Amino acid sequence: MADLFPGFESHWIDTDAGRIFARSGGDPASEPLLLLHGFPQSHLMWARIAGELATRFHVVAMDLRGYGWSSAPRSKSGQADTKRAMGEDVVRVMQKLGHIRFSIVGHDRGARVGYRLSLDQPGRIEKLALLDILPTMEVWRNIKAGVTPAAHWAFLSQAEPAPEKEIARMGPNAYFEGLMQSWTLWQSLRTFAHGAMSEYRNAWGDSSRIHAFCEDYRAGAQRDLAADEADHAARRTIEAPVCILSGSFFLTAGPRPAVEVWRDTFAPDATGVQINAGHFLAEENAPETLAALLAFL
Repeated sequence: MADLFPGFESHWIDTDAGRIFARSGGDPASEPLLLLHGFPQSHLMWARIAGELATRFHVVAMDLRGYGWSSAPRSKSGQADTKRAMGEDVVRVMQKLGHIRFSIVGHDRGARVGYRLSLDQPGRIEKLALLDILPTMEVWRNIKAGVTPAAHWAFLSQAEPAPEKEIARMGPNAYFEGLMQSWTLWQSLRTFAHGAMSEYRNAWGDSSRIHAFCEDYRAGAQRDLAADEADHAARRTIEAPVCILSGSFFLTAGPRPAVEVWRDTFAPDATGVQINAGHFLAEENAPETLAALLAFL
């Protein structure tokens, strides 16, 4: 896997969740930039753009708790896998690497960690780029209104052990690869680096990881949703500059463009860029994604 991140260092950092794995590259004296992956992937999803970003920033790419090579803490009903708890892992990792304030680029679940941390601890975040998401409360609102198919959100957030057993019955490779393929613009797993796909399969081949994925979505359906609704009711917004990047077809799209939703909720001054890709922007169209990020950052 080192070949996907040439010149990057590897780190194991102790947190309340156990050990978190991260890679870092670039000049440690440069502006710090954290990359947070989505479901059902790991930090490896950033391999096509991390090296170029590291020529300008001190780049940190970490595995969220329950994903990749990071520990999967015991959890029930999403208690240990809230985006607020994952945000605390982020703070511990970045402090250990010498950074108190930093920018975040997050995709999918990692983007949810990024915006939750930006609302909870605004003094830590310089800039925030969110790749292909709507706020959690907006997704659930669209699902309940029948605007967006419930799909994997409703399935994975069911009470334990229903989804875990069903994934085992179907076969983890069949289930997760089927999702990933259907979310790409070209409906193909060729989008993903061979080495990265091998590692994704290794991770979801472990039943404790599948449980962690489900706990992530259970947290999203309950505790993360409640946190969003409380902040929205209090009219809290993200203080840092925000850029919303979305694909040509948007995974959890509602009736309005993503950037409009963010402007009406947590990021009133957000800018937006559409990338010619499906859900996996940094892998499906690395040049456009990189250009948009560099222009924003």
